[in-house]
Amino acid sequence: MKSINFYKKIEKVRILLVDDEPNIVKIVNKRLVTEGFEVLVAMDGMAALEMAAAELPSLIILDVMLPKLSGIEVCRRLKHDARTQKIPILMLTALAQESDEASGVAAGTDAYIRKPFRAQQLLQKVRELISI
Repeated sequence: MKSINFYKKIEKVRILLVDDEPNIVKIVNKRLVTEGFEVLVAMDGMAALEMAAAELPSLIILDVMLPKLSGIEVCRRLKHDARTQKIPILMLTALAQESDEASGVAAGTDAYIRKPFRAQQLLQKVRELISI
């Protein structure tokens, strides 16, 4: 008699974290991994576009001020690409003016959190955006 494996491999939710500040990457990465997420990291805008297209993460956490290509432009390009347009984007940035947030919204961001931020606030928004 064949044994039936009732346990399927559970895929971790993959998040692309895009930030050029090593301390932010370390803090956010550690917290997300602790919560059970798989985290991919890109340190500039061009790398973010390449990684998003190749990996198709469940969510992108995106800084605005990045080398090579701004987070606003990264967001705009991702939202205009059929392969990546449905991936939720959470902008996590030190830019705190209403006009900065308006630029993010115009580019297509799904949420906007200002630095400094509370870890619980970030996790709540992540869960909300990926619906878990």
